[in-house]
Amino acid sequence: MVFKRHQLVTNKWSVLILTILITVIASEFKVIPFNGEDFRFGLGSAAFFFLLLIFQPTSYILTGFLTGVVVVIVRIVEDMIITGDAFWLILGNHLPAFLFYLLFGAGLSVIRLERFKKTPLHLGAIAAALEFTANSVEHIVRYLLLGNLHFEFQEWMLLALVAIFRSYFVVGLYSSIVMMEQNKRVQEMLEVGSNLYAETLYLQKSMNHIEQITASSHDLYRKLKSQEHLALSTQALKIAQEIHEVKKDSQRILAGLQKITKVKREKYYFLSEVVKLVTQANEKYSELLKKEIVIQCTFSIDFETEQQIPLLALLNNICANAVEAISSTGEINIDVYEESDKTWFIIKDTGKGISMDDQEIVFEPGYTTKFNESGVAATGIGLSHAKEIITTLGGKVQIESSEKGAVFKINIPTKNIRR
Repeated sequence: MVFKRHQLVTNKWSVLILTILITVIASEFKVIPFNGEDFRFGLGSAAFFFLLLIFQPTSYILTGFLTGVVVVIVRIVEDMIITGDAFWLILGNHLPAFLFYLLFGAGLSVIRLERFKKTPLHLGAIAAALEFTANSVEHIVRYLLLGNLHFEFQEWMLLALVAIFRSYFVVGLYSSIVMMEQNKRVQEMLEVGSNLYAETLYLQKSMNHIEQITASSHDLYRKLKSQEHLALSTQALKIAQEIHEVKKDSQRILAGLQKITKVKREKYYFLSEVVKLVTQANEKYSELLKKEIVIQCTFSIDFETEQQIPLLALLNNICANAVEAISSTGEINIDVYEESDKTWFIIKDTGKGISMDDQEIVFEPGYTTKFNESGVAATGIGLSHAKEIITTLGGKVQIESSEKGAVFKINIPTKNIRR
């Protein structure tokens, strides 16, 4: 517990130091819009705001205070080395910058920044207002210290415009990063969901077999008992009871999987989005196998679907087999269109093809032509699982093959997959 607390404190200070260092470096890149060097716009304030959004420090005020102090010290040291001006003159020129970081950090602390991270427009407006206020105070104090009380309207307008531009730029950059992370999580969850869906289908199939075995075992028990084979009938009954326990456990597991695969979704997916996920996954798979495979997709129909998980599992299995069937380089083409109230998925590869004899049994559980380095055969459930999904969705599948590759033609009633 003490170690975790020490590690947490260390991380907080590391984030604080990193924020200060990056802000100080960014603040050295600056633009001077007014005459002389009385006021300067730098990237420091934008970097400071962005880092606060990313790191979420424990205290915005403390972060602003320490950042302001370090920025002022660095600028004073630079000017003393470069210009050789008097210390008090240099201090008066750079001290107002401290107020900007302090006031900006204090403002974010007061408004409770976390409340607005999900509403970028509000966040940008609030940040722009805070930056304009902090910049205005810095502007006024610098002019007072330099003995110049003359303010021009264009200067205030420039302050406001820069504050708006810089704040929305930072918020936009932050929102883009957040969206990328969210899309990545969605893709990962879809891939996990497709695997769970596969396990659910096979568990349901196993439970049907377990039910049949239970009934057969109990029927054997009754026959043996009626024939007064007491020892054998007792053994048959025990087997039936054990199988019944396995069935109950399987039911509990199935119920849990179904809750996961049927969770409420805040977003529906278009067919094109599902196919895009399949394409991305299999491009990565081909890279893993050190193959150069181009995957192309064409659509003459697109609509929202609630069946993204079974479709993802179905298309992934067939495309993965296509990747494995291609020796080193090749192509996979996915064509999606509608005909006679059915949605067709045509998946064509330039692999080694499937023989006529194998086409009749390719969807049978256990069928495989793949072996690992030790000569152990693969499970052979991928295509049988795909056939199971197609049947569940009320569809059909056909195979055409030649020396130039294989073509899987899948048709599913559009009403069964359209939202």
